[in-house]
Amino acid sequence: MQLSLKKFSLKKTMSFNDYQTISQLLKEYKIEYQQQDFVKESWTETSIVFDIDFEFHETCCNTDQSSIARRELMTLPILKELYQNCDGMNGSPDFWIQPKLEFTAELSGIVDYMLTAKSEINTGNFSLPILLLVIQVKNNDFERSWAYCLAALITADRLNQQTRPVYGIVTDGKTWELGNLDHQIFTKNLTTYSIDEEEKLFSLLNGFFAIATQ
Repeated sequence: MQLSLKKFSLKKTMSFNDYQTISQLLKEYKIEYQQQDFVKESWTETSIVFDIDFEFHETCCNTDQSSIARRELMTLPILKELYQNCDGMNGSPDFWIQPKLEFTAELSGIVDYMLTAKSEINTGNFSLPILLLVIQVKNNDFERSWAYCLAALITADRLNQQTRPVYGIVTDGKTWELGNLDHQIFTKNLTTYSIDEEEKLFSLLNGFFAIATQ
């Protein structure tokens, strides 16, 4: 009996998680990198319900000890508040939790949160274009998390057929960093914001959501 060698491969396939640094992706996909502040703050008010819940999360929960806790109790509530109650949102994009993106074997992986164009029919599949991706920082490693985010942005850009910029957030729930990919140019916002300046953070994210969903 002969075994088909086609079933076996020594070639290692890549995924978002295999990229360690942004420079790997810049070189492999011939992307230009720049840093500049491209987001304009847009003041917004948070709801009383959010303020009460978030104060509880900050003071009574183990958000300092677990990235999962920060994702569920800090990142997600902030995103939900922006999505539901802030005025920067254009239209009603779909909000996805841990969807899988795949363009090739190398460009595939799961993102923590994602906004896409509104789907007219509830099929369980997201509609294009992809507007915004959010990556939760793991092990306090922002550099590797940005590599993961950029790989996801490249994938989304390819799926969108490069019809519009795609926006990305990398956060540990406390510190928020922003970027976008417009065709072959990746721009990272110079200014980083912290939940310690809640009003300023929400103004920045409100403005960011406005340009990401326009």
